[in-house]
Amino acid sequence: MMRRTLENRNAQTKQLQTAVSNVEKHFGELCQIFAAYVRKTARLRDKADLLVNEINAYAATETPHLKLGLMNFADEFAKLQDYRQAEVKRLEAKVVEPLKAYGTIVKMKRDDLKATFTARNREAKQLTQLERTRQRNPSDRHVISQAETELQRAAMDASRTSRHLEETINNFERQKMKDIKTIFSEFITIEMLFHGKALEVYTAAYQNIQNIDEDEDLEVFRNSLYAPDYSSRLDIVRANSKSPLQRSLSAKCVSGTGQVSTCRLRKDQQADDDEDEELDVTEEENFLK
Repeated sequence: MMRRTLENRNAQTKQLQTAVSNVEKHFGELCQIFAAYVRKTARLRDKADLLVNEINAYAATETPHLKLGLMNFADEFAKLQDYRQAEVKRLEAKVVEPLKAYGTIVKMKRDDLKATFTARNREAKQLTQLERTRQRNPSDRHVISQAETELQRAAMDASRTSRHLEETINNFERQKMKDIKTIFSEFITIEMLFHGKALEVYTAAYQNIQNIDEDEDLEVFRNSLYAPDYSSRLDIVRANSKSPLQRSLSAKCVSGTGQVSTCRLRKDQQADDDEDEELDVTEEENFLK
C-alpha cells in the first residue's frame, strides 16, 4: 500500500515537472521570437528614417509642386516612425519583459520540484530500509519500530512537500494562463493601435502625393529649358527703353559707310532745324516786348 502511494506521488510529480518543462521551453522560444520581432521593427524604423532623409534631399532639387508634395509625404512618413518607436517600446515592456520574467519563475518551480523529489527519494529509501529490516530481523521489534518511525517522518515530509508542490504548481498554471491572455492581448492591442495610426498617416501621405500638380510643374520645367539667356534679355530691355524717335533713327541706321553718313547728316539737319525754331521763338518774344 505504501509502495503504491509512493508510486502515485512520483507519477504526479513527474506530470508537474513536465508542465514546468513545457513552459520553460515554449515561453523561452516565444520570448526569443518576440524579441527578434521587436528588433526587426526597430530596424525597419531606422531604415524608414533613412528613407525620409533621402526623400527630403531629393525634394530640394525638384520643381515647386513636386517638392512640396514630397516634403509633406516625408513629414507624414517621419510621423509614422514616431508611432513605430512607441510600438517598439510598448512591445518590449508589455510582451518581451513578461515572457523574460518566466525564466526566474520557472527556476523557482524547479527548486520546488527538486525539494519534492528529495523528500520522495528519502521516503522511498526509508521504505526500502524498513522492508529489508523486516526481512533480516523479523523478530527485532526495536529496530523495526525505529525504521517505521523514520519512514513515517519521511512520509510526512514527502506528503507536505507534495501538497506544497501541488498548490504552487496549481497557482503557477493559473498565473501562466492569465499571463498568456494578458501578453497576447497586449500584443494585439499594440499592433492595432500602431496600424490604426499608420492607416491615418498613410492616407494623408497618399493625399499629399495625389495633390502634386503635374501640369504646373511641367510648365515650370519647360520654361527653365527655353528661358532666354542674360544678353538676349538685356538687349530686349534696352530696345524697350528707347524713345519712338530713337527707335526710328536706329532702324534707319544700318551697317555701311554711306548709310552711316546719311544718318549723321539727317541728325545734323535735325539739329539745325531745332536751332532755327529756337531763333524764331526768340525773335517773336523780342517783338512782343
